[in-house]
Amino acid sequence: MLEKKISAGTVVKSILINGLGFVSRPLYLFSQFFQDKAIEKLLGERIKPDYLNDDKIGRVMDELYKYGLNDIFIEVVLEVIKKFKIDLKYSHLDSTSFHLDGEYKREEDKEKQEEEKIIKERPICIKKGYSRDHRPDLKQCVLDLITSQDGDIPLFVRAGDGNESDKAVFGKVLVEFKKQIKFDSIMVCDSALYGQENLQIIQHLKWITRVPMTIKKAKELVQNIEVEEVKDEDKEKRSDLNLESYTWKEEIVTYGGIKQTWLIVLSEKRQKSDLEKLEKQLSQEEKKSQKFLKEIQSEEFEHPQAARYKLKAINKKLRLLEIKEVELIETYSKKKEKIYKMISLIIKKDEEISRKTKEAGKFILATNLVEENKLEASEILITYKNQQSTERGFRFLKDPLFFTDSFFVEKPERIETMLFLMSLCLLIYNLGQRELRNCLKRVKKGINNQVGKVTLRPTLRWILQCFQGIHYVILNGVKQIVNLTEERRFILSLLPASCQRYYL
Repeated sequence: MLEKKISAGTVVKSILINGLGFVSRPLYLFSQFFQDKAIEKLLGERIKPDYLNDDKIGRVMDELYKYGLNDIFIEVVLEVIKKFKIDLKYSHLDSTSFHLDGEYKREEDKEKQEEEKIIKERPICIKKGYSRDHRPDLKQCVLDLITSQDGDIPLFVRAGDGNESDKAVFGKVLVEFKKQIKFDSIMVCDSALYGQENLQIIQHLKWITRVPMTIKKAKELVQNIEVEEVKDEDKEKRSDLNLESYTWKEEIVTYGGIKQTWLIVLSEKRQKSDLEKLEKQLSQEEKKSQKFLKEIQSEEFEHPQAARYKLKAINKKLRLLEIKEVELIETYSKKKEKIYKMISLIIKKDEEISRKTKEAGKFILATNLVEENKLEASEILITYKNQQSTERGFRFLKDPLFFTDSFFVEKPERIETMLFLMSLCLLIYNLGQRELRNCLKRVKKGINNQVGKVTLRPTLRWILQCFQGIHYVILNGVKQIVNLTEERRFILSLLPASCQRYYL
């Protein structure tokens, strides 16, 4: 009977409302969220809070998983792109991890399934891996996220195994994304994408990525190429683009069989920070090496090899300094036994210090957009800086006030479904924020932010907080909205009619 009282779609809507309510409340307390809300107004007539129990929610989550989480998300995204005219010139890919409690044991034969498949026919494996949350003691799962540069709208999400490597899957993720979102988007990613195998996989796509400094060619360029001085006529232009602290030089490079533009960039702010860190590291090593020097010079060794082995072990702990053997003295102990004592001194590794000094503040961006498709250097740099699009999405999903603590469910299928629902919340949140900011820009009128300053770029969280204290009251059969101030009415006027109808 309960199945007929509330549909799966209404349950999903209720979960999204709960998720956007920014309350730390696990699913088994889910119905309590609506105890003090106008639930019939929000979800439909004759719907009661106790309809939203954990059994019903669990069954709906299982139905969603069985239908296909990726299919649902793509269907929603395509409608959003079309209706709200999302600009897809640039899309950003990154990943994060979510740590979980519990055992999450899997049968051994299922563990051996193909790891290469991007769209899995099996649930994810919850296991230990590289933790972005700095919790290596806990098992985890991974979430890959692609967002638009226009409004940070999530375009593609994928749950992965806890021990999954970005380098192993990023190329395949982008290919799968392009199959489903058939737009001519330039893909932007960090250095995990850059490798010969991935470059071959994505050779038919357009991309911008960072080059890892482990590549020999990158090391050589950073060491030997001086970035170009900024001409006076360019300084004002860079200032307008907020790039006044950057200089760069372009090089045409072929790597992995792909012709590319490499942009060697120097950031003045980062250079200053890197040099300060280098000085601090050098100071710390000097203290450490003095301790090692005293230790090795006071020790008595039975054989010369033992002394040199100890010296070698010590030097492995140093990066910028080295303790060098000056002389190995043969002498006798108090017991008249032959021993060896080492005389040594501390020297700087000038070559290593010079290398780090030259590298300070420098990084390399690469793109396969060359010749007729060539991008301006400033556009490449600005676009890569907007890689924070995905980072903002991860901050939203990991906010302590969001419902990531709902990861109490025991099945990996439910974990994947929870990530899907959380990603839908992110989509709605960022879409609402984008639309509100665009409307404020059109009417050229701002609203007060948290500190009372007028802004054209409020966060949707602040708007949701502004609407706290509004009540839906029925008095003598008359329906009223209480505390709908002028400011709140102005904000409502900027939102679609589908939002306004909740406020009569």
